Amino acid sequence: MLIPHPAFLRGLVDEYEALAAEEGAGASGPGPRARDLAYTLCVSTGTRDVRLALEAAHRLLEAVPEHEVAQVSE
Repeated sequence: MLIPHPAFLRGLVDEYEALAAEEGAGASGPGPRARDLAYTLCVSTGTRDVRLALEAAHRLLEAVPEHEVAQVSE
C-alpha cells in the first residue's frame, strides 16, 4: 500500500475534523467540501468509511515523529 505524505495527511485530517465540528450533525448532512475531504481521506488510507479513514490516518501520523510532519508542512 502506498503511504500518503505525513504533511498531506495531517492537512486532510485537520481540515476534515475542523469542518465536521463546524458543520455538526446538521439535518442536511455534510457539505460538498466535507464529502470531498472524506473521499480523499478514504482513498489516501485505503478505506471506504471516513471513520475508518480517520482512525488509519491517526495511526499513520502517530508513527511519524511530530517534528518531521511540522518540518514538511512549513
